[in-house]
Amino acid sequence: MKKSTIKVHRTKQGRHSTLSEIYLNNQFICYGLENIPRPMKIRGETAIPTGRYPLGFNREGGMNGRYYDDYPNLHRGMLEIRDIPNFSYVYFHKGNSYKQTAGCVLVGSQYVLEDGDYRLLASGVAYKKLYSLVTEEMAQGPVEVQVD
Repeated sequence: MKKSTIKVHRTKQGRHSTLSEIYLNNQFICYGLENIPRPMKIRGETAIPTGRYPLGFNREGGMNGRYYDDYPNLHRGMLEIRDIPNFSYVYFHKGNSYKQTAGCVLVGSQYVLEDGDYRLLASGVAYKKLYSLVTEEMAQGPVEVQVD
C-alpha cells in the first residue's frame, strides 16, 4: 500500500501569521497560512505543533456542508489533520487572512505581505488543486501530514 506525505514547511513569520509552502510527495502545490506558534495553545489562535499527523476525511459540521455546496462534484469531506494534542477539527481549507484560520491551515496560490502579516490570494484555486491531488492519494493509501 502506498503512503503519501503532505509537508507543511513554514518559511516566514508575520506579526500574527505564519506562511508555509505545502508539498505533496515533495512536489510544491500551494502556500499555506496559519496563526503564529505559541508555547501555550489559545483555542483557534495557535499554529499546529511541529510533528507528523494522519490525514482523514471529516464529514460532520457546518463547514463540511458549505464545502459540499461549493464543490458538489469534488467534495468528499473536509481534509482533517488528526491526532494533534489539544487540537480538534483542524482542516486544510480556503481563506485569505490569519483571522480566518481558527487554528487550521489555509491554502492559496499566491501571497502578499500587508501591514506586517501575510495574506493568501487565489485560495479557491489552490484548494481545488490540493483537494483533488490529496483525495487521489488517499484512495491509494494513507496520507500523513508533516509540519515543520
